[in-house]
Amino acid sequence: MNHLDIADYVVFFIYFIAIAAYGYYIYHKKKTTSSSAKDFFLAEGSLTWWAIGASLIASNISAEHFIGMSGSGFALGLAIASYEWMAAATLIIVAIFIIPVYLKNKIFTMPQFLSKRYNDQVSTIMAVFWLLVYVFVNLTSIIYLGALAISSISPISFEWSIVGLSIFSMVVTLGGMKVIGYTDVIQVLVLIFGGLITTYLALSLLSREYGFGEDIFKGLSILRKEAPDHFHMIFDSSDKYYKELPGLSVLIGGMLINNLAYWGCNQYIVQRALGADLNTARKGILFAAFLKLLVPVIAVLPGIVMYVLHSKGLFVTEMSDGGVLKPDHAYPTLMNLLPAGLKGVAFAALTAAIVASLAGKANSISTIFSLDIYKKYFNKTASDKKMVNVGRWAVVISMLVAAIVTPSLKSLDQAYQFIQEYVGFISPGVLAIFLLGFYWKRTTTAAAMTGALITIPLSTVLKFLPVWTNGAFPDYPFLDRMAIDFVVIVILMIVISLSKPQKIASENAIEVDTSMFKISTSFAIGSILIMGILTALYTVFW
Repeated sequence: MNHLDIADYVVFFIYFIAIAAYGYYIYHKKKTTSSSAKDFFLAEGSLTWWAIGASLIASNISAEHFIGMSGSGFALGLAIASYEWMAAATLIIVAIFIIPVYLKNKIFTMPQFLSKRYNDQVSTIMAVFWLLVYVFVNLTSIIYLGALAISSISPISFEWSIVGLSIFSMVVTLGGMKVIGYTDVIQVLVLIFGGLITTYLALSLLSREYGFGEDIFKGLSILRKEAPDHFHMIFDSSDKYYKELPGLSVLIGGMLINNLAYWGCNQYIVQRALGADLNTARKGILFAAFLKLLVPVIAVLPGIVMYVLHSKGLFVTEMSDGGVLKPDHAYPTLMNLLPAGLKGVAFAALTAAIVASLAGKANSISTIFSLDIYKKYFNKTASDKKMVNVGRWAVVISMLVAAIVTPSLKSLDQAYQFIQEYVGFISPGVLAIFLLGFYWKRTTTAAAMTGALITIPLSTVLKFLPVWTNGAFPDYPFLDRMAIDFVVIVILMIVISLSKPQKIASENAIEVDTSMFKISTSFAIGSILIMGILTALYTVFW
């Protein structure tokens, strides 16, 4: 079943040519207006609100959503949608309370903030760490899951999928942030349109299997009737999936910490808004929040459909590997059922999600290396042209390294979940350092350094202490461990700051005042609408 028809190739090449042509047009237009480093890395002042919003989503959504989230939808149901729906609420918080701080203080990279607020030592340590994580965790995991997905639905081998994704992503990234931002608009249109088509056909297939024709509304009612346990958002402690999504922690605990660290302190996400004015940035982030509400429709529902069909005795072989049920096979199995042409649309959507996410991360690697490593330590007088060239070489080298490392991930079982948990070991520390750096002037450099260094050991202890003590210490769910980690680090940083006060130089102070948090009427209305939709969803599916 893993083959593409001529119609699928035609659709895919139309998508490829459209992206390449539009990217070239934007790049050529950019060259005639500006060639500055800030324009290359940040597209300063060039991205519209809809381009910012689309780029945020395109950078975020990748193979792990189409493959991993559909697999989780198959296994545990709609509850996995909390990662997306609570992200929509988090984006509102970021737009109101975090983005204004960056823009007011002319912050362009996360290490730059750490350098300004604390010192170069804290900044460089975190810059090096972020580069290592982006290359060896983020890029490799996306290429791995993407190549795995593409090779399972097409005749392209796993190895050639790695090569193709890496080259395609480099081509998009080398044009700079403006090319990424505007091509991401097309990428998002393709991935949402293709995703919605796949969901529509999945519901039609379900309705047809139950004798109701191709009625998607009947398909939705069949889902609720045949899989009622897959339509609960909040698990209690007796549920077998409680450790993955521990009750109210998905609303007010570790999920919030995870989302704030990801959306508010993450270079390849925040970077999309750092080149705009505050009003444009906020509109773009609000647009991204609305798009986030759609993601479970295109990523989770297909997984639940496959669960119901599998429960009926269909696709048992396709959903297994060596006789073992593999939930992550849900989306590829469904895509292989699509008719010629539409499979090409779904294939293009999957590729768009992967390439956009890879391009976003590669651009952030380029930005951090060029601005926070190369110019600071290797060539302080580097011209804009030199910086852009260094940034492009950073893209090429990082993508090549990631492509070489990617095949080694084959030895991991459920690579995405493994990587997500262990990357989350640093999120509490990063969030604590940033939030206290924003809003508490007495936070010291020593406290920030302690927070950076303690977060991984503390996370490790919380994870493995139950094993070391033979169960005497509670085995907390991953999200709860993040919440405990965050609270402990904040308390520790406050104690250190109070015990050894440090006078912050005026040039290191972060300017924050209440006027920065005032929002427009249109933003308030949009935010209330999103929160109202979320309240309704959690009320109906509690």
